[in-house]
Amino acid sequence: MFVIRNVNLKDLEDIFELSQLMQFINIPNDKDLLETKIQKSLKSFKGELSKEESTYIFVLEDLQKKKVIGISLIHGLHGTEEEPHFYLTVGQEHKYSQSLNTGFIHGTLKFGHTTKGFTEIGGLVLNPTYRGHEQKLGKALSFARFLFIGQNKSLFTDTIHVELMPPFDSEGKSPLWEAVGRQFLNMNYHDADILSRKNKEFILSLFPHDTIYEALLPLAARDAIGKVGEQTAPVKTMLESIGFEYVNEVDPFDGGPHYRAALDKITKINQIKSYTVVSKSSDKKQCFLLSTQHPEYTFYCPLLSGQETQGENGDELTIDPKIEKEKFITQPSGLGFSY
Repeated sequence: MFVIRNVNLKDLEDIFELSQLMQFINIPNDKDLLETKIQKSLKSFKGELSKEESTYIFVLEDLQKKKVIGISLIHGLHGTEEEPHFYLTVGQEHKYSQSLNTGFIHGTLKFGHTTKGFTEIGGLVLNPTYRGHEQKLGKALSFARFLFIGQNKSLFTDTIHVELMPPFDSEGKSPLWEAVGRQFLNMNYHDADILSRKNKEFILSLFPHDTIYEALLPLAARDAIGKVGEQTAPVKTMLESIGFEYVNEVDPFDGGPHYRAALDKITKINQIKSYTVVSKSSDKKQCFLLSTQHPEYTFYCPLLSGQETQGENGDELTIDPKIEKEKFITQPSGLGFSY
């Protein structure tokens, strides 16, 4: 049995373990920073912080092992006066010589920033031993955020933003950073990544603001622009399937692509329904997320295997009678969708 819920302080040790699996700004490998983020998330779920300050952390718990095995999050607003959203616009520049009767189309990168940002989803990590599970745990962990957004639209912006991880070389280095960032900031990618968690002024002050021509970059750097790493490719496909589009914008550090979607155009949000849970045998089974009421958690979403049916009082979700739903669903109804 698995459930996705809002984070709790008791999850700190498990999340610290997960933070060592991947390098994310949002999930630092530092217990003190993680505890601060958890406290901030608790305040966010209680409605005690503004949109600009809010961060919502979701955890995936294996109820049988009583262990957190995955994490994902939502930033209420990414891109503010204090912490701008930085990016490189990916474009083209046409050059033509009449005397030579020759023309070229050059790929270009142009540094930019905005203080009027977007709600951002990110920080998804799943324990590798749970990959390939029949309940599609990674997808559930990602989609649960859209279920929460759909239930609380006023907390978020009209546009949802996501930044995807690009490919890195065999030594874990970013080819674009080595070609551009290191030349202007005189530090390695990891150090710049850590510094940017607390201070973004150096990016605005030192990063090149003039047009960068891709033809002048090494081939490895050019190939990384707007691409995703092997492990991120399924995430990209999933986002595109629910309405997200590449916006010709990449991360200035590593070239990872930026995707966005209008909140009211995201298909999973538009598919949210109210279900009554019914114990009944069924041969046909799908995976469902169902957000239910819980005395301890603001957001509590069991992962269920069942079938959508039509009952006398509306949509029903039939689940195996052998499942003791009272152990993980406190109310036999809720909002959700199949995934």
